[in-house]
Amino acid sequence: MNFFKKLFNIQDKEVEEIQDQKVDLSLDDLFVHNFLEKGGKFLYCVKKEEVVKNLKNVFTENKWDKAYLLNPSLKKMFDKKQVTVLKNIQEGCPVFTTCEHLIADNGDILFSSNQLKSKKLNKLPDNFIVFATTSQIVKDTGQGLTGIKRKNKDNLPTNISSIRNYRLNNPDDSFLNYGNSNSKNLYLLLLEDL
Repeated sequence: MNFFKKLFNIQDKEVEEIQDQKVDLSLDDLFVHNFLEKGGKFLYCVKKEEVVKNLKNVFTENKWDKAYLLNPSLKKMFDKKQVTVLKNIQEGCPVFTTCEHLIADNGDILFSSNQLKSKKLNKLPDNFIVFATTSQIVKDTGQGLTGIKRKNKDNLPTNISSIRNYRLNNPDDSFLNYGNSNSKNLYLLLLEDL
């Protein structure tokens, strides 16, 4: 009996040790892990053709036939026969845009007036599609802000904000966000560019 007891205790200790081990993830793995934990929908693409195909699948899956583009250069990714590009925001239609950075340590997506213009995130529709590249992944918000500053030395953008929740009506327990929910049903099309 004592033999089995020792045997089982050893196994329990090994399991505890394995669970307590710290795991160091690469920046992209860390971002994806945190992004998915928050409820984001992630589509990894190796080629631009995959981005176009996945975008089409997102529209088909959600039965969307219109989109509002915050970045006009994204228009070339749409099949004009299947999706109507809107000039004004309509409720229920998704917003398609780019971003400044993807924040690895918390899974947030950082935007500025370069993407949002003068619009506030909480005033935009609930459905969001973001196109980004792996080179936009940074460790933390500080690095993201430094990247924005470095990239836009002569004309610093305003309206810097981030989407933190990817489940609609997700209560944020930070009192700083009271009445200013940035929760979005978000799809991320991430293109490998490194």
